[in-house]
Amino acid sequence: MTSTLLNTIASPIDVKRLPSSQLPTLCSELREVILTTVAQNGGHLSSNLGVVELTVALHRAFDSPTDHILFDVGHQCYAHKLLTGRQQLFHTLRQYGGLSGFPKPGESAHDAFHAGHSSTAISAGVGIAVGNCLLQRPGYTVVVVGDGALTGGLAYEGLNNAAENGRLIVVLNDNDNSISRNVGSVARYLSKTTSKPIYFKIKDATRKAVQGVPLLGKPAYRLVSRTKRLAKDAMTNSNFFENFGFSYFGPIDGHDIKTMTDVFVRARSIGRPALVHVKTQKGRGVDYAERNPCRYHGVSTFDALTGKNAVKSDTFSDVFGRELTRLAAADGRIVAITAAMQEGLALDGFEAAFPTRFFDVGIAEQHAVTFAAGLASTGLRPCFAVYASFLQRAYDQLVHDVALPGLPVVFGIDRAGLVGEDGDTHQGLFDLSLLNHIPGMAIYTPADYAQLRQALGEAFAQQGPAAVRYPRGTESALPPGRAGDHMRHYGDGAAALTLLTYGRMTANCIEAMELLRREGRSAAVLSLQRVRPVDLEALAAWLPRDGSGSVLFVEEGLENGGVGQQLLLPMLRRGLCKAIDILAVEDRFVPQGRVDQLMTLCGLDAQGIADRARRMEGAP
Repeated sequence: MTSTLLNTIASPIDVKRLPSSQLPTLCSELREVILTTVAQNGGHLSSNLGVVELTVALHRAFDSPTDHILFDVGHQCYAHKLLTGRQQLFHTLRQYGGLSGFPKPGESAHDAFHAGHSSTAISAGVGIAVGNCLLQRPGYTVVVVGDGALTGGLAYEGLNNAAENGRLIVVLNDNDNSISRNVGSVARYLSKTTSKPIYFKIKDATRKAVQGVPLLGKPAYRLVSRTKRLAKDAMTNSNFFENFGFSYFGPIDGHDIKTMTDVFVRARSIGRPALVHVKTQKGRGVDYAERNPCRYHGVSTFDALTGKNAVKSDTFSDVFGRELTRLAAADGRIVAITAAMQEGLALDGFEAAFPTRFFDVGIAEQHAVTFAAGLASTGLRPCFAVYASFLQRAYDQLVHDVALPGLPVVFGIDRAGLVGEDGDTHQGLFDLSLLNHIPGMAIYTPADYAQLRQALGEAFAQQGPAAVRYPRGTESALPPGRAGDHMRHYGDGAAALTLLTYGRMTANCIEAMELLRREGRSAAVLSLQRVRPVDLEALAAWLPRDGSGSVLFVEEGLENGGVGQQLLLPMLRRGLCKAIDILAVEDRFVPQGRVDQLMTLCGLDAQGIADRARRMEGAP
């Protein structure tokens, strides 16, 4: 069905003009466009289906972009994009050169803050609200934060500094889910909170009645208010947020647009920070997403009618999860930790096999690393599995709590390298630059599933910290090659040009080598299965012994601080080659797009590698 009412919405002003009777139709059309687009392009489905009415209510109560609306993480901003002038481009969602799947200020004035990671929006919102006050600018700051994000400590740092800014409103979108099922005390607390919007109507009526009594009005109202607060706290424990200085509203039905709009308007008027607690259903309106919201949180392409994906092959994540479970069966000291990413990291099998040795700590990467350090100090062998882009949130803990005492914590770093359509906030390009210079850190970079299994076993045998990093998706078929010490050689022995690489780039380098060899050039590929430490003597055995060869280091990561820069100086000092160059991601953030498109963009496809090799040799 081609939407009709949605076609009339060019900006939030049009949302305000709609009569209430047309809002259910608008919400239905929003859901249809979101469903069909995500089915075709992939993306975040259930989280966006759950906030359709909430987004409509926000745009009826507030005036974007004068009022700043921030979405924590941002993976629930699709309806917001459709209502703020981007409907005609929505089919390009998550495509190269198209709309981002997350808020991007460069894309629209209605996107108040760049987002992609969890638990950041309250802190950013406090900064925006304070900044607008200091600069005497109008407008409210509205922060939409999920209950899952409240498992992250940064959210509380933001709440703690909200002070008395009366133009800050936090909307707690409580759907009992983040990516995996919410865990911990915060989730239990939210499930018990029972305030109702009718409370505020009674409060207003009480104030008017009591203040109307001559002489006794204000003192009597203050007494009633104190009594009310004591009773309310005793019944609902809602003082949790009020102790941060917020007026608490809720919980209210997150699919009742009129009630939410009324409460938002009320929250604007009170002159102090407000927290509006709404209850929504993740996956709302699509039966298979309602039944399994975690599965349809972030999805690749699928059939919109049935919800079924194409039959998929094993991925690096699947192999990692199974191998970790196999190793844990043989070693009772092994425990697994995740930060709310159980399904994405394929750890379901581990939890099923060893429920008492599996720990989901919520969206709390800093805590996860130090928790792992504590476990390791008792003699256990913890493995913290995490996406590369999320590990960067816990850098201090890596250095101070794990590496400094030399504790044997294994880090399973998923989505290492280019990840594709999730874009610049999720590209796994920073982990090696962060890990490379940490003393005592062993880093494994397997190129296929067999190497992944071997690397994980070796990592648990280390006496200090070890990282095993692997890409998103499936392995490439590699020729056998010749094995060395944590490295594998392909092509001519002691070739004039060696493409030195690791991980997934091995396949691209082999293809580039074949292009060069067809031109009569002497070329080889040396793939490192472990990039720290590297045995330079073992490496030298594959290069011309007189140092006359050239080396092009090809790296799916940042050049600045990457493996190539770490190896360049030691190799030159030892005279292992006459020339060395590095082909890696330059000093930039890489946008969204298919991985193959991004490889070409960065010059890391086979043709780009061959072109750099020719230029290095001074050839056309």
